[in-house]
Amino acid sequence: MAITKPNTQAIAHGRYIRGSVSKVRRVLDQIRGRTYRDALIMLEFMPYRSTGPITKVLRSAVANAENNLGLDPSSLVISQASADMGPSLKRFRPRAQGRAFAIKKQTCHISIGVAAPSA
Repeated sequence: MAITKPNTQAIAHGRYIRGSVSKVRRVLDQIRGRTYRDALIMLEFMPYRSTGPITKVLRSAVANAENNLGLDPSSLVISQASADMGPSLKRFRPRAQGRAFAIKKQTCHISIGVAAPSA
């Protein structure tokens, strides 16, 4: 019988973040698998608006790992990073001859998990 190591992954969620899912996934794909320090440096210099909420969720996940699991923040790796679609805010724009065009302002849910490297 193999002895398994207990789950040492801390997860944080950011819910109802204003922004497109595809634009958030573009950033998450860049930081997945990187160390916490490298990811913070990358997020700081990326020219995308979605890096602000992603940084906030990442810092929350690391704080969860530090306080709840007692892990060292300098040794953490981003093991999971995903974005799912949230509800759309429905707005209307007035157009010619009394018509109204619908505008859907998208939201997304961001999930980031950090874990100690498995080596």
